[in-house]
Amino acid sequence: MESRILQLIAALRASGVRVSLAESAEAFSAVDLMGIQDRNHFRLSLRTTLIKDLRDLPVFDKLFPLFFGSGEPPMMGGDPTDDMTPEEAQMLAQALREFAQSLRQRMQRLMNGEQLSRQELETLGRMVGLNQADDLRYQEWLAQRMMRALAFPEVREALRELMEQLQQMGMSRERLEQMREQIQQNMQGLEDQIKQFAGERIAENLSERPPGENVDNLMNRPFNALADDEKKILQREVKRLAAALRTRIALRQKRAKSGQLDPKSTIRTNLKYHGVPMEIKYRDRTRKPRIVVICDISTSMRFCSELMLSFLFALQGQIRKTYAFAFIDHLESISEDFNGSDADEAVASVLLRMPSGHYNTDLGWSLNDFNNEYLDTLNGQTTLIVVGDGRNNFNDPRLDIFSLMTRRAARTIWLNPEPPVMWHGDSDMPKYAPLCNNVLKVGNLKELVSAVDQLLSA
Repeated sequence: MESRILQLIAALRASGVRVSLAESAEAFSAVDLMGIQDRNHFRLSLRTTLIKDLRDLPVFDKLFPLFFGSGEPPMMGGDPTDDMTPEEAQMLAQALREFAQSLRQRMQRLMNGEQLSRQELETLGRMVGLNQADDLRYQEWLAQRMMRALAFPEVREALRELMEQLQQMGMSRERLEQMREQIQQNMQGLEDQIKQFAGERIAENLSERPPGENVDNLMNRPFNALADDEKKILQREVKRLAAALRTRIALRQKRAKSGQLDPKSTIRTNLKYHGVPMEIKYRDRTRKPRIVVICDISTSMRFCSELMLSFLFALQGQIRKTYAFAFIDHLESISEDFNGSDADEAVASVLLRMPSGHYNTDLGWSLNDFNNEYLDTLNGQTTLIVVGDGRNNFNDPRLDIFSLMTRRAARTIWLNPEPPVMWHGDSDMPKYAPLCNNVLKVGNLKELVSAVDQLLSA
């Protein structure tokens, strides 16, 4: 208990609340006096001793339940078939057998009121980047990502269909309402459990954060978990990283010139010596790449694509030719925006011309635009790069066009901020991925830098 109180104090300080050593000591004395049996008395003991300014009360009220629980009742346990008639229990069992095995297990656990284990929560948290988050503003967003990784929307829809099927099979309205109420309470309990865990982990990370922001920490943080001021820090960092990459890639390309022996060039050069080899010639092992890049600049992908375009602008000297395109619900060529000398202006002009929006991404239609107008930009010397999460709002993914594009290109690389475990729902990545030479995860700036370095060194 003492360690949790100390973590709460550290999190308060990290959130801007001034807590002195004397006030910390008073808090422990108050807890010793009042005890911890009554949760409300315990909370008031800490709030009275640690908070001296009314403006800090919302911060305390937000952090306290994250370290000491919300005090809400648990999910309803028990087997829902306990008080059912044999016929009703048989209906339920028959309906459950008709659903996919992966959903069936989650549905059964949800109906039984089984909460997630700590290990399952930890695994989900690592999957969505929760370990790197230290801003409580993103508690809700990260919890939603955890539920998406758990296929929660699919489970919710499957349970709705289950209720409809049981109704068609003749189960009574009273029984269906009872089950529906229990399931709704259990679903809410599971959501609350995930949100609570996300908040706890963020609060713990917040309590461990040293004063001042560390750029290395920001580079490891998921793009969608960045605040506006943190994005500006990373935008400045991209310029430094791009300069370092440019130097390293140029040196690598220079060294590669003494690579494979070139017999034709050697014979031609040595004709002046009557064909006796005196000067050895080598082929360039690495040529500057020719790139076609297609970037998703919808709301969920905007910042990732913005950084990628900044990298490509800064690395033009190491690229033979770049054709750049951006899309949300249609495709636009943005190559002309990169003819100037200012990367910030180039990227800003693209984003201003194509304002973002929610749930209107249509990659399939954008691929159709590319096929009609820009297919000749792809050839056997081209690397095709797609920057996007593959979420297509259940529109036609136009796999026929994407397959044609990958056959025309020398290689196809897809940069996606989401891991494969999250490729479900409206994600078409399971269909696109087999057509690519490689799919690289770029959920944060560190991964994006590594991907760009890999792309330009292959």
